[in-house]
Amino acid sequence: MKKTLLMLAAFGLALPSFAATSFAKNDEANLSKLGSFKRTDSGPMKRIPQDGKYADNLRKVLTKIKMPDGFKIELFAIVPDARNMAVSRNKAAVWVGTRKNTVWSVTDRDMDNVADTVEEFSPSVKYDIPNGVCYSPDGMLYVVERNRVLWFPAAEYFMEGSDTVAIAIVKQGELIPPDEESYNHTARVCAVGPDKKLYISLGQPFNVTPADKVDLYKKWGIGGIIRMDQNGKNREVIATGIRNSVGHAFNPKDGKLWFTDNQVDGMGDEIPPGEINKMPKPGMWYGHPYYGGGDTRTNEYKDKTIPKADADRYVKPQVKTIAHAADLGMMFYSGKMFPKKYHNAIFSAQHGSWNAVKPRGARVMVTYLDAKGNAAKTEPFAEGWMNENGVYLGRPVDVQQYVDGSLLVSDDKAGAVYRISYQGK
Repeated sequence: MKKTLLMLAAFGLALPSFAATSFAKNDEANLSKLGSFKRTDSGPMKRIPQDGKYADNLRKVLTKIKMPDGFKIELFAIVPDARNMAVSRNKAAVWVGTRKNTVWSVTDRDMDNVADTVEEFSPSVKYDIPNGVCYSPDGMLYVVERNRVLWFPAAEYFMEGSDTVAIAIVKQGELIPPDEESYNHTARVCAVGPDKKLYISLGQPFNVTPADKVDLYKKWGIGGIIRMDQNGKNREVIATGIRNSVGHAFNPKDGKLWFTDNQVDGMGDEIPPGEINKMPKPGMWYGHPYYGGGDTRTNEYKDKTIPKADADRYVKPQVKTIAHAADLGMMFYSGKMFPKKYHNAIFSAQHGSWNAVKPRGARVMVTYLDAKGNAAKTEPFAEGWMNENGVYLGRPVDVQQYVDGSLLVSDDKAGAVYRISYQGK
């Protein structure tokens, strides 16, 4: 405990009387207690059963998934509304965010590669769309909500009870202006970079950003990516012109940030393409709202001249994906389990379209890089979550590497996390 107190102080956070403003008085009180190592008496954590008919039915769905020879997919855990994931270092625990009001902790206690317990994580905190979860190499868990960033500096240590040390490093209402809070494009994602800073994607809420919002959004990084110190200080906008990114990761070989981007709806089934992008350096612009995706201009801005300040910083997508497949979570493979061809390749999830007449997506993709670290080829890796009638049997959201080098895939339709392992030689 003394070590944790020293760690909090080192992050520049006063103890024990930090002020954690929130959208509810009881949440503010709970955060204040948690930051001071006081109990909240919030009651027991909800636990999700991991067996029974529902689990059996999910396993039947997985028999339909097609993958390259030698790969096997299994049910890892039943996790309601499972979205983005973060994998811990020591306990092989997996934290799973949602677009509702719960963060789940998933634990394989006997290390047989199937979760034994799925429990609410820190239920004494009242979450608001805690989609974005990420974990730092030195054991820090971050949860990014609609309009707040929470820091759990000893999440592994406090997993067994309802109370967890929790600090609002970006207080409620300070991630974006409260007037810009929306129900749309609010699934934040985060990652800790090689510079030890916290990177956060902020989707803009519109299909196409209206002209009167462009300058405000550039200032705040809405429709872009921001970064800050791990204590929430020294915030800066490092990318703009992004419609709605719900997945990003750093290439471990060169430290470059890559991200997926969901593109404009309502322009037809086959346009515009989705994107996987690369950031050559901070300060770049990625096209929105002048481009709907790829080279396709939006109807709202097609007759408008792109400002030179933006055009000079424009970065074309590394990969143009099939339109409206909804490319979400992504990661670089750094494990040893998969064959060599997959080493340092990008795995990404296609969630599937909500409005395309011809359904598409609902699969895991793989993108191979060339010797210069650019995208060379993209192809399906795991597919079959859509039946012959175009009905989704599952909708992949995120992909993350598990501690043994296997691949975890979250599915918010089925409310599950799957594990893909390599069984070949």
